[in-house]
Amino acid sequence: MANKQFKTGEKAPESGNYKVDKLVSGNNKSSDNTEISLNEGDQFPPSPSENEAAYWVKSS
Repeated sequence: MANKQFKTGEKAPESGNYKVDKLVSGNNKSSDNTEISLNEGDQFPPSPSENEAAYWVKSS
């Protein structure tokens, strides 16, 4: 099953660790492998290294 993507500004559907899959702008995210921990209902932030809107996927 493919990981569902969540966009910056959306709310986390469940608690867990999430990582940047790619930037919304299409820029390469190779410099951004940061994992963040969110609780259910937390808002997805911009990419930590690029400070741009990003698509997040659940990592654990």
